[in-house]
Parts: sequence; structure tokens; C-alpha cells
Amino acid sequence: MLAIAAAVVFFIAFILNATKTSTEVIFGTTSLTLVGLTLVALHLAGVGAAWQARGRGRRR
Repeated sequence: MLAIAAAVVFFIAFILNATKTSTEVIFGTTSLTLVGLTLVALHLAGVGAAWQARGRGRRR
């Protein structure tokens, strides 16, 4: 899920950069790229992965 969010953020940064749109500093292409890289790093670290509860399924 975080990888999809990162892809969306990267796409928005690309569109802003390609159209040379002037935005505020918070939503600049550099800051959006850094947010996207942070999301990718969290995804690779396993944050947001689904945890499986022990004991689900058959009981003995």
C-alpha cells in the first residue's frame, strides 16, 4: 500500500516538474520526491505489512 502511495506522489511531482507549475515550498517537486522516497523506504522496511494472528485457522 505504501508503494502505491509513493507512486502517486512521484507522479504528482513529475507532473508539477514537467509543467513547470509554480507551487508553494511545501508542495514543491523536491519535497514531494522526498516524501515518495520516505514511503518507499517504509514499504521496504515492512511497515504496513499485514500481520497474521497466531491461532487463526484450525484449532487443535
